[in-house]
Formats: sequence, C-alpha cells, structure tokens
Amino acid sequence: MGHLGERVADHGVAVVGNGPVGQTAALLLARWGVPVMLLDARAERDRAGSKAICQQRDVLDIWESVAAGRRIADEGLTWRTARTFHRDSELFAHELAAGPAGSGGSAFPPFVNISQARVEEILDECIAGQPLIDVRWAHDVTGIDEHGHGVTLTCGDGTRVEAAYVVVCAGARAESLRAALGVTFAGRSFDDRFLICDIRAELRGWARERRSYFDPSWNPGRQVLIHPCPDGVFRIDWQVPGDYDVTAEQASGALDERIRAIIGDTDYEIVWMSVYRFHSRVADRMRSGRVLLAGDCAHLYAPFGARGLNSGVADAENAAWKLAWVLRGWAGDELLESYHHERHAAALENLAVTAATMDFLVPHDERQRRRRRTVLGGAATDARLREQVDSGRLAEPFWYGDSPLTTVDPTRPAPGRRPPRGQAPAPGPGVLVPDVPLPSGSLPGRARLRELARDGFLLLAPEGAAGIPDPPTAAPLRIVPLAEVDPAAAVLGAREGEWWVVRPDAHIAGVAGDPAAVEAVLRRASAGLAAPVPP
Repeated sequence: MGHLGERVADHGVAVVGNGPVGQTAALLLARWGVPVMLLDARAERDRAGSKAICQQRDVLDIWESVAAGRRIADEGLTWRTARTFHRDSELFAHELAAGPAGSGGSAFPPFVNISQARVEEILDECIAGQPLIDVRWAHDVTGIDEHGHGVTLTCGDGTRVEAAYVVVCAGARAESLRAALGVTFAGRSFDDRFLICDIRAELRGWARERRSYFDPSWNPGRQVLIHPCPDGVFRIDWQVPGDYDVTAEQASGALDERIRAIIGDTDYEIVWMSVYRFHSRVADRMRSGRVLLAGDCAHLYAPFGARGLNSGVADAENAAWKLAWVLRGWAGDELLESYHHERHAAALENLAVTAATMDFLVPHDERQRRRRRTVLGGAATDARLREQVDSGRLAEPFWYGDSPLTTVDPTRPAPGRRPPRGQAPAPGPGVLVPDVPLPSGSLPGRARLRELARDGFLLLAPEGAAGIPDPPTAAPLRIVPLAEVDPAAAVLGAREGEWWVVRPDAHIAGVAGDPAAVEAVLRRASAGLAAPVPP
C-alpha cells in the first residue's frame, strides 16, 4: 500500500499556469507524492479583482483535501435569497435551501462568494508549505514537444523544462499551446460585452441577496446581476453593447450615474472593474499523449452559473489522481484516456447549460426573443413560466455514469444529465458519494465520508465480510465496514451483502455482491478497461 506524501523516483509533472486550477492540480499531485514544477508566464501574481467569485460546495470539499477548503468557506459569504426583477417590478424571490438532496449533511455551505484573488492567496500559502512543488514565475511556455518517455517544454527565455507529463492550465489565451498539440477550440463568441465592477458600499438588506434585473429602465434591453461578497463588496455585472467604452464612460461621469441608478446616494468605492466578452468553446481533445488540458484552456463558458472555475477544479482533481496512479506504477498509461472521456463529457454538459442561459439573456433570433418576452411577461403570476426564467443554473458535479471506469449496476440505472435544479441523483455507480458525517472517534483524523474516500480506493464492506484476498491494485486501498460509518449505509441505500467501491476522487466506481466482483470493479476503475463481473 502506498502512502500520501511519499516521493516518486521520477521527474514528475509540469503544470503550466499558476491560477487556481493549476494550483489545485499541483497541490493534489504533491499530496500523492508526485514532484511538480508549477510554471507561469507572469512575473508575479495579479491580486486585484473578484474574477471567479462563486466556489461550489463540492469544490470546497476538494480544496479541503489540501487544507484550504475550510479556510475558503469560513471567509466566504453565502447569499440566501435570489431576487429576480423585470423592468421596474420584482417578479419573484427564491429562498435558497441549505443544500441539494443527497448532500448528506455536508460540512460546507452550497457555495460561497469570495474573490478568486483571495482563493489564490490561500492556495499559495498551502503551496508554500509543500516541498514537492517548485514554483517558477516568468516562465512563458512557448513550445511543447513529446518524445519517448517525457515532454520538453520550451520557455520564451530559452529555458527547457523536462517532465514525464504536463497539465496545461494556462487559461483562455493558450492558443499557441493548443495549436502545438493539434487541439481545436470550436465554439462561438458573443457580440455583447459585460462590464464588471466591484464596489464597496453599505447596502442595507442586500448582504445576503443576489439580484437579477432583466431589462431595467436604467439598462434598457439588457441585464444586470448583483452579487454580495465579503467585506462589504458587491459585484455588479452589466450587459453592455459590443462597442462599450468604459474609459470614456468613466471620464464623462456616466459610470457614476450607472452605479447610482442601482445604489442611490449611498457612498461607494470602486475596488476593481473590467470589461469582458464571453465565449462558449470546448477543446476537441483534453488529452494529447502525455499532455492533459484543464480549466479555461480546455473550455470556456459564460459565467452565469459559475461553471468555469468550479469545473476546472474538478478537471484538476480528475487529472491528479490518474497521473499519480500512472507515475506510481499503480495503473497503466491507458488510465489517462479516461480523463478525456470523463472531463470532455462534463465540459459539453456545462457548455449546453451555459449556452441555454446566454440564449435567454442575449437572444439572437426572433424565436428566442419571443420566448423571453413570454416568459418574463408571465412569470410574476405563472409558476411554470417562473421556472423558465434563466439567469444561470449554479454549478453541479458531473456524474460519470457512462465512464469506462464505472461498473454499471442494472438495478441502479446511471443518472441522466441535469437532474432537477437543486437535486442530486440517488447514490450509485458514477455518482459523487454523499458527504456523510462519520461517527465520532470511529476513524481518527477523518470526520466525513468524502475525507475517507480521498485517501485512495475505499471499499465499504458488508457485515461479516472477510476482506479481499487478492486486491488487483497496489494503490492505497482501505476496507471499512459499512457499520462503522453509519449513517452511510442508509444514505447510500446499501443492500444486504453489498460492497461499495469508491474512487480516489470520491465518485462511486461500482457496487458488488462479493469479493470477486469487487476485484473486477477495482480493475476497471484502475485501468478504464472492461472487466467481466461475476454474476
């Protein structure tokens, strides 16, 4: 059995891009004992601006495995009321539930609002305490060449970096690296832009509310979204025309008028502002040999629903455990192909969800415009139309029901895509295991089921089980009787005599009826190869 933190006798992984996705990948790889060189083209970190502000519960849980999730959650803010307005009238207010069905009593809120800049600072502090991570700023990777048993990265100053594998997390502007890998990035860009301002102000009653305005008189024909953030900061997103000039508007005083149309005479301070044009694009391949693409360089979404950074962190976790398994000799190189299979499918789902939101926010033909008028015109009195008002569906985990790593259980059909808003599918193969609190003192150092799962493969065994006589993997593997993690058995819906096999990223790999079937599930989850499951 391997141990977390054990050093690998190999030259490890180069991670290109020191944003939150690259930081997460580096920390998770180091957690598995893999040495990492973390490269970034910038001379130092840009600490300004909110950027990606909404960090979802399951991402906080990933970050907690590297000692960052609780800190981020405690500093963040969770709004409870979503108010939606059309023109000058409030259409409805939605009270946020504590969490989706199936969350199992998570220690984390459904999400927190906190600036990306602050998240990066916390992750930097974690990296500083990790000796396996070598951070190199001012290393602009301009060339990438796979050869033999490794990859050579060439930097703009002529520096050459050798690595066994590479994870590219270099963001949306990684065109040259995608081109060098032969990866395309098809999709579309939106003509309208969005002005984002972080302002600090005292807005009574707004600190726990998100406000969505459709076609307000002070931004006619377009939208405005307002999010509360920690420390009295509010992020305001205005949809603006494609030729919008923020410098001219600021100089003329029109920007002040724009802000005061929302907040009135209240004193305010602009903390940061930027103008974005949003894109919907997905790489055709997220794996090219020894190179994996993650985050914005692999997929770009409109930000409504906060699916960019959240999905990028899930990319990082998926890549990290699989790279660690290959480098540690616990799995063959073929395991890496499942990274593309699983995360590309997740990217396509996120693209579909955010594209539907943008079609509602920015309709581009008469049919879409007519539907939007109908929905907004009747939502105040018609609950069915209210459900169709789309200002962004918050990020959710992706379920790997049809993954090559997942052993299908005919009695627990794979969940379909996009369950009803705020709901999670019943536990089963491919689904993220519910975050069940463990009985106090039952497993020292582990208070929750997902913490236990992220130590390696986890086998939840039925009462009286004798163990696995010949485990088909040398990877970390822990067998825990279901009775010791009550109420997990009830939350999972475990049946008498069942074994539950959970992957190192806390997704359920399969459910088996005996040790031989467990071995088949483990073989499949370790290699992505079909393995017969005894009847």
